[in-house]
Amino acid sequence: QVQLVESGGGLVQPGGSLRLSCEASGITLEFYNVGWFRQAPGKEREEIACISAEDGSTYYRDSVKGRFTISRDNAKSMIYLQMGSLNPEDTAVYYCATEPNLRSEVTIMTLCKTLDFDSWGQGTQVTVSS
Repeated sequence: QVQLVESGGGLVQPGGSLRLSCEASGITLEFYNVGWFRQAPGKEREEIACISAEDGSTYYRDSVKGRFTISRDNAKSMIYLQMGSLNPEDTAVYYCATEPNLRSEVTIMTLCKTLDFDSWGQGTQVTVSS
């Protein structure tokens, strides 16, 4: 059974940085596509960034390109999201998710944009405010 536990959220001032971590257990992470998603109050959950198990390719939504970096450490079974130049619009609950890499015909961008992941963490709150 997959278990994902996020950490690293908190209150940060505009322009600040945070690093979110996600510990995965119950799986061998190297065989899974992984992603970060977020949901702001009153809004639908949206994709932020995803990274492929196949070749390490990444996808980012436009609004975070150049500010956020997704990474993975398969040996430690960890997924990270380094966030910089944060602004109040980044305030949300942030979730990590995994999906077994069984559909090689589906790109990481498609998986990410359709939120097509089957295991999710409980989320960590990120608040950007002065």
